[in-house]
Amino acid sequence: MPHAFHLARPLIFRMDAERAHRATISVLKSGLLPARRFVDPALETNVAGLSFLNPLGMAAGFDKNAEVPGALLGLGFGFVEVGTLTPRAQEGNPKPRIFRLKADRAVINRLGFNNDGIDRAIKRLRRRAYRAPGGEMIGGRGRIGVNVGANKHSSDRIADYVMGVEKAAGVADYLTVNISSPNTPGLRELQSRDALSELLTRTLAARGGRDIPLFVKVAPDLSDGDVADIADVARQSGVSGIIISNTTTDRPAHLKSRQREEEGGLSGRPLTAPALARLKEFRQAVGPDLPLIGVGGISNADDAYARIRAGASLIQLYTAMVYEGPGLPNRILKGLAAHLKADGFQCVADAVGADL
Repeated sequence: MPHAFHLARPLIFRMDAERAHRATISVLKSGLLPARRFVDPALETNVAGLSFLNPLGMAAGFDKNAEVPGALLGLGFGFVEVGTLTPRAQEGNPKPRIFRLKADRAVINRLGFNNDGIDRAIKRLRRRAYRAPGGEMIGGRGRIGVNVGANKHSSDRIADYVMGVEKAAGVADYLTVNISSPNTPGLRELQSRDALSELLTRTLAARGGRDIPLFVKVAPDLSDGDVADIADVARQSGVSGIIISNTTTDRPAHLKSRQREEEGGLSGRPLTAPALARLKEFRQAVGPDLPLIGVGGISNADDAYARIRAGASLIQLYTAMVYEGPGLPNRILKGLAAHLKADGFQCVADAVGADL
């Protein structure tokens, strides 16, 4: 499969990036990609009360409308996070709004939470019944998370998150409140201490007594004071973990691609070092117990293992799939298992935070 993808990649890259993404979703829907899951007991892990076949997940943004979570699990991912989903359907920002920075192995997007609305996605998830009533995995197929956000023109954005949590709590294995997209004006203001405290208090209550993990996804573009405030609120609120991090508005001087000045969030290889550094800062700030999920610039087993040793219990990727294709998850998992065994770790949990 990797060989076939690399043969097809020049043709794929001639397509507009958003059109190519829709074509990929169609292929996944068709079932043409065979399910191939690398399994190793050393990769099994438990985080926030959930068991995972492996710690590698597909980040939110790829399957915005919960169209192909099962197909993505079949590629090897231990979990898939669908969304970001908003209470009402919205078109997002004007096109073009996705740009490949091929020379930098990166992407800039300014999509703006384009999605069909949370109700349609919830219907898809209910129809496919990925979870048993007790919440355990069915046939080892993996976990499904639902990432929720706010509509661009909402008059009460926290109420949008509350609605999203209320609707998704019955079908998701875990929930994520995404307050870190740079493409909805003012959204990142919810990362401030007072706003975040209110957001987490209200969304945790919105689970309606269900013992379902709730994570918060933050930006990489934070000051030291922001990190300290977010860590403090997260510890006090009882949130299940922090996802670090979303795309960056920073434009490193070393970027080569002519699209580097496009507005939006930058993801991929240029985010590897900043996201790793931010993860280490959060691990120091929150202490050893609160689960962290590392995302941003992960494209191989070395990146994944570095994130785990820096304190991530789970890891996610997205942009690397654009460049490496559907064989990437299993390549990372094989390499990750090899790293664990070479360093004498019996399981993923033993390696979490080993470098700190």
